[in-house]
Amino acid sequence: MFKLISVRYKDILYIEELEILENKVTCIVGESGSGKSTLLRLLNKLISCDSGEIFYKDCPINDINSIELRRNVVMLPQQPVIFSGTIKDNLLIGLKFSDKPEVDDTKLHMVLDMVNLNKELSTDAEKLSGGEKQRLGLARVILLEPEVFLLDEPSSALDENTEKTIIEKLVQYREITNKTVVMVTHSKKTALSYSDSIIEITKGRISARKENIKNEYQ
Repeated sequence: MFKLISVRYKDILYIEELEILENKVTCIVGESGSGKSTLLRLLNKLISCDSGEIFYKDCPINDINSIELRRNVVMLPQQPVIFSGTIKDNLLIGLKFSDKPEVDDTKLHMVLDMVNLNKELSTDAEKLSGGEKQRLGLARVILLEPEVFLLDEPSSALDENTEKTIIEKLVQYREITNKTVVMVTHSKKTALSYSDSIIEITKGRISARKENIKNEYQ
């Protein structure tokens, strides 16, 4: 899905070579400030590398229109933007920005259930807690049905039980729909339990990589 060759970004990240596989869950782990979020931002052109090449489906990422790329490769930051208005407004605004048709309330309730957010669509989104806002952001991304989910600590504001429920549902959704998930996580337990591959970044460089993690852990 992605291939990086000699990619350098300032003094934050240097990757000699890396391949991220299609239709898999890849978790990125490492200490704070190691370059994990920077890697995600490079994968959908929120920033551009200073040198090296990044490929998406064998095509140089710089040759792909940024807007078109971000319709297929959607990033959810650790603190997603919440717009004024209701939960429904916030869910639909992602579709509007992506020029995708609106969906009915049944679909909206379905994605809220996926992220374990038991709220009415008419609820004021700005009054949600930090964890609820994080789940709302994830639901908005799921509605877009991109090819690739880039998730930056999607469960950092959640308790352990809620995190487990949401990640399990997300992984099941990925398996059904053949999506690709690249997820930065602070939890090595989450990475070991749900990923197909773990990439560890230390001081801006890949220090370790493990494959077939779920099989090994189970």
